[in-house]
Amino acid sequence: MKKNSPSNWIAPLALSLAAGATSLSASAGSRLPATSGVSQVEGAAGGGLSPWALIAGGGSRDEIGASAFATRVQTRGGYVLEAAGAALGLYDTLELSAARWRFGLSDTVPGQSLKLDVFGLKWRVFGDAVYDADRPWPQIALGLQHKRNRSLAVPQLLGARRGSDTEPYVSATKLWLGGAGGYNLLGNLTLRGTRANQMGLLGFGGDRGDRLRLQPELSLAVLPHDGLALGVEWRAKPSLLSAAPETRALDVFLAWWPHPGLSLTLAYLDLGQIANKTAQRSSYLSLQAQF
Repeated sequence: MKKNSPSNWIAPLALSLAAGATSLSASAGSRLPATSGVSQVEGAAGGGLSPWALIAGGGSRDEIGASAFATRVQTRGGYVLEAAGAALGLYDTLELSAARWRFGLSDTVPGQSLKLDVFGLKWRVFGDAVYDADRPWPQIALGLQHKRNRSLAVPQLLGARRGSDTEPYVSATKLWLGGAGGYNLLGNLTLRGTRANQMGLLGFGGDRGDRLRLQPELSLAVLPHDGLALGVEWRAKPSLLSAAPETRALDVFLAWWPHPGLSLTLAYLDLGQIANKTAQRSSYLSLQAQF
């Protein structure tokens, strides 16, 4: 296995989280399938693109749960993103997460890749998206994602101001029972403070600005039954590098839970412009194990 493979770093972490969850709570995993979403690409529980107010793992308020994921994306321009991560959910209230990315630069910079580490903290402060579904208010969580770029040569060449940063966010998640023609409907709004270039792969800040900018992220999903979700996501991004402008990201996804502890997400992903290539679209595959 290659030295810089994400699995070299994340597999032991995922196993230790799973073992910890099992040993600390023999009954972990009592929550219903899909009630913690899937693994967001930065490691948090949510959709593929955006963190939601849900907490990772299958543990209830009396339990500890965990999840681990692996994701691969290859755009039509030849860019390849490999991401892996794990999250620990404490009593359906606090979430700790970590993810590692490797992004191959295709023929834009032949033979080179960008590497990013993401460490997350999320706190559910109000509401319950499942048990309060018949009430008007959403579940709300506050979060932080600390990002550290491990390959600074290309970001600095393009004008990035820094190699690491911390992004605060607030998420509101609401479930409407029978809200879509009799099927359950889930919506999420996340507001993120960010100055990341390409979510942090090209560093943070640039010649167009170096302050945190509030960016919205929207998710909407229909749940035909407990083990299936069909949805869309849209994520705004700042464009702070004149040498590498960027646009929003969006996806259309299908998430399937064949087993309470396993989910598979397939999606059509549009990342917009990346460096010198526009309309970077791809299929998206992510596998998650939950405990």
